[in-house]
Amino acid sequence: MSASTPVRTDPRATLRGGLPDRYLTPDDIAEMFEVPIETVYQWRRKRTGPPGFRIGKHLRYDPADVRAYVARRKTADQSAA
Repeated sequence: MSASTPVRTDPRATLRGGLPDRYLTPDDIAEMFEVPIETVYQWRRKRTGPPGFRIGKHLRYDPADVRAYVARRKTADQSAA
């Protein structure tokens, strides 16, 4: 690997560890939750997934919002059990 090739880390590892230093893409979210990309877009339409925002025509997710979403889901699932 050359010095100019960017290293892409596994977004699931960054969610479990520290926050990444960039906004996440829909592809990152799909990879992170191991779901098809269409599921991410359905979550967006139904407003059931992590909150995203648009930068021009591009959809992005703040890692802090994604972590908060996961924490809320965990709490909801634990209280339902």
